[in-house]
Amino acid sequence: MVDPRPVIGTDSRPRCSWGIEPPDYVEYHDLEWGRPPESDHQFFETVCLEGFQAGLSWMTILRKRPRFRQVFAGFEPSFVSALRDSDVQRLMGDRGIIRNEKKIRSAINNAQRAIELIDEFGSLSNYFGGFAESNPPPKEIPAKTETSARLARDLRKRGWTFVGPTTMYAFMQSTGLVNDHIAGCWVRDTVEALRRNSYPIATGSEKPS
Repeated sequence: MVDPRPVIGTDSRPRCSWGIEPPDYVEYHDLEWGRPPESDHQFFETVCLEGFQAGLSWMTILRKRPRFRQVFAGFEPSFVSALRDSDVQRLMGDRGIIRNEKKIRSAINNAQRAIELIDEFGSLSNYFGGFAESNPPPKEIPAKTETSARLARDLRKRGWTFVGPTTMYAFMQSTGLVNDHIAGCWVRDTVEALRRNSYPIATGSEKPS
């Protein structure tokens, strides 16, 4: 369950309770969470970081994100897909990122898979947008859904790794494929308008299977 009532922040704005503090979360909640990415590399970044987050706090990821962006060249799939074993070993010595070899290798693998999706669908937005859903303000937030499980299955079929149903639901929340800002949150309506402008809020028959 989540508290369906907004919490008033120090700036007198009502927010989802998790977005009240610390300042890192306030900024992420207000300016990023639920807003559709504007480019393929931003979609790819979110997939990667959600995978790196598994077993860790999102705060850890946010604070390491600037270094991740440096070493992965802004998460450009073409750059990441070209990394080799020597690069993996170098990254394993970088304290600024999550030093997990399986996750680093997963990011490299998924970069090539992302390029394949772009070639097939024209953009990552076109692909992921097919999983966008219309949803009312949440009163409870699940760890995963039928749609996130379907997305995970499709990505795994295409060769992606570290894309389980729970990770994919967090990805859907982050990228606005669902809108999990609660009723009364000051950014919910803005997020809803942005995602409806970016995605076809699809019915089941229109989603990739």
